[in-house]
Amino acid sequence: MNKINQLFDNSKDQKLLSLYFCAGSPTLEGTADVILAMQRKGIAMVEVGIPFSDPLADGPVIQSAATKALKNGMSLSKLFAQLEAIKDQVSIPLVLMGYLNPILHFGIEAFCKRCVEAGVSGAIIPDLPFDDYLNLVKPIADKYDLRIIMLITPETSEERIRFIDDHTDGFIYMVSSASITGTQKSFDDQKQAYFRKINAMNLRNPRMIGFGISNAQTLKAAQDNANGAIIGSKFVTLLNEANGDAEKALDNLLEALKR
Repeated sequence: MNKINQLFDNSKDQKLLSLYFCAGSPTLEGTADVILAMQRKGIAMVEVGIPFSDPLADGPVIQSAATKALKNGMSLSKLFAQLEAIKDQVSIPLVLMGYLNPILHFGIEAFCKRCVEAGVSGAIIPDLPFDDYLNLVKPIADKYDLRIIMLITPETSEERIRFIDDHTDGFIYMVSSASITGTQKSFDDQKQAYFRKINAMNLRNPRMIGFGISNAQTLKAAQDNANGAIIGSKFVTLLNEANGDAEKALDNLLEALKR
Protein backbone atom coordinates (compact mmCIF):
# COMPACT_ATOMS: atom_id res chain seq x y z
CA MET A 1 0.00 0.00 0.00
CA ASN A 2 1.14 3.56 -0.72
CA LYS A 3 2.67 5.09 2.45
CA ILE A 4 0.34 8.10 2.31
CA ASN A 5 -2.75 5.88 2.40
CA GLN A 6 -1.12 3.78 5.11
CA LEU A 7 -0.50 6.86 7.24
CA PHE A 8 -4.13 7.97 7.23
CA ASP A 9 -5.46 4.42 7.60
CA ASN A 10 -3.25 3.75 10.63
CA SER A 11 -3.50 7.11 12.39
CA LYS A 12 -5.94 7.04 15.29
CA ASP A 13 -5.92 10.62 16.61
CA GLN A 14 -5.68 12.21 13.13
CA LYS A 15 -3.80 15.21 14.53
CA LEU A 16 -0.90 14.72 12.17
CA LEU A 17 1.98 17.11 11.62
CA SER A 18 3.71 17.35 8.26
CA LEU A 19 6.65 19.65 7.54
CA TYR A 20 7.98 21.25 4.38
CA PHE A 21 11.56 22.19 3.58
CA CYS A 22 13.32 23.11 0.35
CA ALA A 23 15.87 20.54 -0.78
CA GLY A 24 19.35 22.03 -1.06
CA SER A 25 18.76 24.90 1.37
CA PRO A 26 20.51 26.05 3.44
CA THR A 27 23.05 23.35 2.47
CA LEU A 28 23.22 21.23 -0.67
CA GLU A 29 23.85 17.94 1.12
CA GLY A 30 21.45 18.46 4.03
CA THR A 31 18.39 16.70 2.57
CA ALA A 32 18.99 13.33 4.23
CA ASP A 33 19.79 14.85 7.63
CA VAL A 34 16.60 16.91 7.63
CA ILE A 35 14.34 14.01 6.66
CA LEU A 36 15.87 11.57 9.14
CA ALA A 37 15.75 14.15 11.94
CA MET A 38 12.06 14.75 11.20
CA GLN A 39 11.40 11.02 11.36
CA ARG A 40 13.18 10.76 14.72
CA LYS A 41 11.10 13.64 16.10
CA GLY A 42 7.81 11.98 15.17
CA ILE A 43 6.86 14.09 12.15
CA ALA A 44 4.20 12.14 10.26
CA MET A 45 4.99 13.13 6.68
CA VAL A 46 7.65 15.21 4.91
CA GLU A 47 7.06 17.57 2.01
CA VAL A 48 10.33 18.08 0.12
CA GLY A 49 10.45 21.20 -2.03
CA ILE A 50 11.98 21.08 -5.51
CA PRO A 51 13.64 24.49 -5.93
CA PHE A 52 12.38 26.56 -8.86
CA SER A 53 13.29 30.03 -10.07
CA ASP A 54 9.69 31.28 -10.18
CA PRO A 55 7.68 29.75 -7.29
CA LEU A 56 4.42 31.68 -7.73
CA ALA A 57 2.53 30.24 -4.74
CA ASP A 58 5.34 30.81 -2.26
CA GLY A 59 6.09 33.76 -0.02
CA PRO A 60 9.49 35.41 0.49
CA VAL A 61 10.81 32.82 2.97
CA ILE A 62 10.38 29.84 0.65
CA GLN A 63 11.33 31.88 -2.43
CA SER A 64 14.61 32.78 -0.71
CA ALA A 65 15.24 29.13 0.21
CA ALA A 66 14.64 28.07 -3.41
CA THR A 67 17.05 30.71 -4.69
CA LYS A 68 19.73 29.54 -2.26
CA ALA A 69 19.15 25.89 -3.19
CA LEU A 70 19.58 26.64 -6.89
CA LYS A 71 22.76 28.59 -6.17
CA ASN A 72 23.99 25.62 -4.14
CA GLY A 73 23.54 23.42 -7.21
CA MET A 74 20.39 21.49 -6.27
CA SER A 75 18.56 19.83 -9.16
CA LEU A 76 15.84 17.22 -9.53
CA SER A 77 18.39 14.57 -10.49
CA LYS A 78 20.54 15.44 -7.46
CA LEU A 79 17.50 15.32 -5.18
CA PHE A 80 16.45 11.89 -6.44
CA ALA A 81 19.98 10.58 -5.81
CA GLN A 82 19.94 11.95 -2.25
CA LEU A 83 16.54 10.42 -1.53
CA GLU A 84 17.44 7.06 -3.03
CA ALA A 85 20.52 6.89 -0.78
CA ILE A 86 18.33 6.93 2.36
CA LYS A 87 15.32 5.07 0.98
CA ASP A 88 15.77 2.05 3.25
CA GLN A 89 16.01 4.25 6.36
CA VAL A 90 12.81 6.21 5.77
CA SER A 91 9.50 4.77 6.93
CA ILE A 92 7.35 7.92 6.75
CA PRO A 93 5.75 9.20 3.52
CA LEU A 94 7.78 11.62 1.40
CA VAL A 95 5.92 14.02 -0.88
CA LEU A 96 7.72 16.14 -3.46
CA MET A 97 6.40 19.68 -3.93
CA GLY A 98 7.42 21.28 -7.19
CA TYR A 99 6.23 23.36 -10.10
CA LEU A 100 5.29 21.91 -13.45
CA ASN A 101 8.13 23.37 -15.55
CA PRO A 102 11.03 21.36 -14.05
CA ILE A 103 8.91 18.20 -13.99
CA LEU A 104 7.96 18.55 -17.65
CA HIS A 105 11.60 19.18 -18.49
CA PHE A 106 12.56 16.00 -16.59
CA GLY A 107 9.71 14.08 -18.24
CA ILE A 108 6.50 13.03 -16.49
CA GLU A 109 7.09 9.29 -16.79
CA ALA A 110 10.77 9.62 -15.84
CA PHE A 111 9.71 11.75 -12.85
CA CYS A 112 7.16 9.20 -11.62
CA LYS A 113 9.60 6.32 -12.13
CA ARG A 114 12.38 8.09 -10.18
CA CYS A 115 9.93 8.94 -7.41
CA VAL A 116 9.22 5.26 -6.86
CA GLU A 117 12.92 4.35 -7.05
CA ALA A 118 13.71 7.05 -4.48
CA GLY A 119 10.95 6.08 -2.04
CA VAL A 120 8.65 9.03 -2.77
CA SER A 121 4.93 8.40 -2.22
CA GLY A 122 3.35 11.49 -3.74
CA ALA A 123 3.78 14.85 -5.43
CA ILE A 124 2.19 18.28 -5.15
CA ILE A 125 2.33 20.37 -8.33
CA PRO A 126 0.56 23.67 -7.54
CA ASP A 127 0.41 24.95 -11.13
CA LEU A 128 -0.73 21.68 -12.72
CA PRO A 129 -4.09 22.33 -14.48
CA PHE A 130 -6.65 19.76 -13.39
CA ASP A 131 -7.51 18.73 -16.96
CA ASP A 132 -3.82 18.05 -17.61
CA TYR A 133 -3.68 16.08 -14.37
CA LEU A 134 -6.60 13.89 -15.45
CA ASN A 135 -5.51 13.34 -19.03
CA LEU A 136 -1.70 13.40 -18.91
CA VAL A 137 -0.37 12.93 -15.39
CA LYS A 138 -2.83 10.70 -13.54
CA PRO A 139 -2.57 7.67 -15.88
CA ILE A 140 1.23 7.65 -15.49
CA ALA A 141 1.16 8.35 -11.75
CA ASP A 142 -1.37 5.55 -11.22
CA LYS A 143 0.91 3.17 -13.10
CA TYR A 144 3.64 3.88 -10.53
CA ASP A 145 1.26 4.03 -7.51
CA LEU A 146 2.22 7.68 -6.99
CA ARG A 147 -0.31 10.02 -5.39
CA ILE A 148 -0.75 13.44 -7.02
CA ILE A 149 -2.06 15.75 -4.31
CA MET A 150 -4.37 18.59 -5.35
CA LEU A 151 -4.91 21.87 -3.53
CA ILE A 152 -8.16 23.62 -2.67
CA THR A 153 -8.57 27.18 -1.37
CA PRO A 154 -11.42 29.25 0.09
CA GLU A 155 -12.10 30.34 -3.51
CA THR A 156 -12.59 26.78 -4.81
CA SER A 157 -16.24 26.03 -5.58
CA GLU A 158 -18.03 23.17 -3.86
CA GLU A 159 -18.58 21.52 -7.24
CA ARG A 160 -14.87 21.69 -8.00
CA ILE A 161 -13.93 20.36 -4.55
CA ARG A 162 -16.20 17.33 -5.00
CA PHE A 163 -14.75 16.74 -8.47
CA ILE A 164 -11.22 16.82 -7.04
CA ASP A 165 -12.28 14.50 -4.22
CA ASP A 166 -13.73 12.02 -6.71
CA HIS A 167 -10.63 11.93 -8.93
CA THR A 168 -7.72 11.98 -6.48
CA ASP A 169 -6.33 9.76 -3.76
CA GLY A 170 -4.00 10.20 -0.77
CA PHE A 171 -5.18 13.47 0.75
CA ILE A 172 -6.44 16.91 -0.20
CA TYR A 173 -4.24 19.89 0.62
CA MET A 174 -6.47 22.62 2.08
CA VAL A 175 -4.78 25.97 1.60
CA SER A 176 -5.90 28.15 4.52
CA SER A 177 -6.13 31.28 2.37
CA ALA A 178 -5.98 32.29 -1.27
CA SER A 179 -2.67 34.11 -0.70
CA ILE A 180 0.97 32.99 -0.82
CA THR A 181 2.71 30.93 1.85
CA GLY A 182 3.80 32.55 5.13
CA THR A 183 3.11 32.54 8.86
CA GLN A 184 0.00 33.84 10.60
CA LYS A 185 -0.72 34.41 14.29
CA SER A 186 -4.33 33.19 14.07
CA PHE A 187 -7.02 32.15 11.62
CA ASP A 188 -9.83 34.74 11.37
CA ASP A 189 -13.57 34.03 11.34
CA GLN A 190 -13.63 33.80 7.55
CA LYS A 191 -11.00 31.06 7.52
CA GLN A 192 -12.72 29.22 10.36
CA ALA A 193 -15.98 29.31 8.39
CA TYR A 194 -14.13 27.86 5.39
CA PHE A 195 -12.81 25.02 7.57
CA ARG A 196 -16.33 24.28 8.86
CA LYS A 197 -17.77 24.34 5.34
CA ILE A 198 -15.27 21.74 4.13
CA ASN A 199 -15.89 19.60 7.24
CA ALA A 200 -19.61 19.58 6.47
CA MET A 201 -18.97 18.25 2.97
CA ASN A 202 -17.88 14.83 4.34
CA LEU A 203 -15.27 14.32 1.65
CA ARG A 204 -13.90 10.88 0.84
CA ASN A 205 -10.25 11.90 1.08
CA PRO A 206 -8.39 12.89 4.25
CA ARG A 207 -7.43 16.59 4.43
CA MET A 208 -4.35 18.46 5.60
CA ILE A 209 -4.37 22.23 6.20
CA GLY A 210 -1.36 24.32 5.23
CA PHE A 211 -0.23 27.95 4.74
CA GLY A 212 0.13 30.19 7.79
CA ILE A 213 0.60 27.65 10.61
CA SER A 214 3.28 28.76 13.06
CA ASN A 215 2.01 28.61 16.66
CA ALA A 216 -0.25 26.67 19.04
CA GLN A 217 -3.39 28.54 17.98
CA THR A 218 -3.06 27.98 14.24
CA LEU A 219 -1.86 24.40 14.73
CA LYS A 220 -4.87 23.54 16.90
CA ALA A 221 -7.29 25.15 14.44
CA ALA A 222 -5.81 23.10 11.60
CA GLN A 223 -5.71 19.83 13.51
CA ASP A 224 -9.25 20.34 14.84
CA ASN A 225 -10.64 20.90 11.35
CA ALA A 226 -8.71 18.34 9.29
CA ASN A 227 -6.56 15.25 9.66
CA GLY A 228 -3.52 17.38 10.34
CA ALA A 229 -1.40 20.41 9.56
CA ILE A 230 1.43 21.21 7.17
CA ILE A 231 4.06 23.74 8.27
CA GLY A 232 6.46 25.26 5.77
CA SER A 233 7.68 28.85 6.18
CA LYS A 234 8.14 28.67 9.96
CA PHE A 235 10.33 25.57 9.73
CA VAL A 236 12.29 26.88 6.74
CA THR A 237 13.06 30.05 8.73
CA LEU A 238 14.20 28.08 11.77
CA LEU A 239 16.31 25.72 9.66
CA ASN A 240 18.03 28.68 8.06
CA GLU A 241 18.62 30.33 11.45
CA ALA A 242 20.14 27.06 12.70
CA ASN A 243 22.50 26.94 9.67
CA GLY A 244 20.99 23.65 8.56
CA ASP A 245 21.05 21.96 11.98
CA ALA A 246 17.78 20.04 11.62
CA GLU A 247 17.66 18.78 15.21
CA LYS A 248 17.98 22.31 16.58
CA ALA A 249 15.43 23.71 14.12
CA LEU A 250 12.93 20.97 14.97
CA ASP A 251 13.36 21.50 18.72
CA ASN A 252 12.77 25.23 18.22
CA LEU A 253 9.72 24.57 16.05
CA LEU A 254 8.12 22.13 18.49
CA GLU A 255 8.69 24.63 21.29
CA ALA A 256 7.15 27.46 19.24
CA LEU A 257 4.08 25.31 18.57
CA LYS A 258 3.38 25.18 22.32
CA ARG A 259 2.95 28.97 22.48
